[in-house]
Amino acid sequence: MATNMKGRSRCPWCLKDDIYKHYHDTIWGVEEHDDKALFAKLVLDGAQAGLSWYTILIRMESYRKAFDDWNAEKIARYGAKDVARLMADPGIIRNRAKVASAIKNAQAYMRIMEKGKGSFDHFLWKHVDHTPIVNTWTDKIQVPASTPLSDAVSKDLKKAGFSFVGTTIVYAFMQAVGMVDDHLMTCWRRR
Repeated sequence: MATNMKGRSRCPWCLKDDIYKHYHDTIWGVEEHDDKALFAKLVLDGAQAGLSWYTILIRMESYRKAFDDWNAEKIARYGAKDVARLMADPGIIRNRAKVASAIKNAQAYMRIMEKGKGSFDHFLWKHVDHTPIVNTWTDKIQVPASTPLSDAVSKDLKKAGFSFVGTTIVYAFMQAVGMVDDHLMTCWRRR
């Protein structure tokens, strides 16, 4: 098992290269409560569907620039010219359904924010009673791709108007934003 510079082990999925290691060490599983960051991460996880996460990781800055620094209010108003601009942008995944989903998701996000139901953070984190679920996996084969909880969150997001939020995408999102801690028991990053 590979270790970081302090001699502690990491989850095996991140050992491919330094970009994955940095993501694992600084972002994956860290509690995120910023509405804008949660929105951005959900869109990025949807963009990743059918691709490796690495494909998105190396494009994160390009996505931020292409989507107006994740300004959901602005994205929600994107029209045909914006879609054409995005479809011509080599820095993002140029998939029309995923671009349309980002716009649709911004509109759904804005409805949540405008309804006075608190925040996007509350909308998501209420599913775990605002406390991360800490799993006790000892081997990467134990980590599920989805759970009944990700089924429920996916259903809630779809009901609110989001797309590209199937249960597998949602579980990966929940892991990434710290709603679920799936760092292995031997990993230095687990809680």
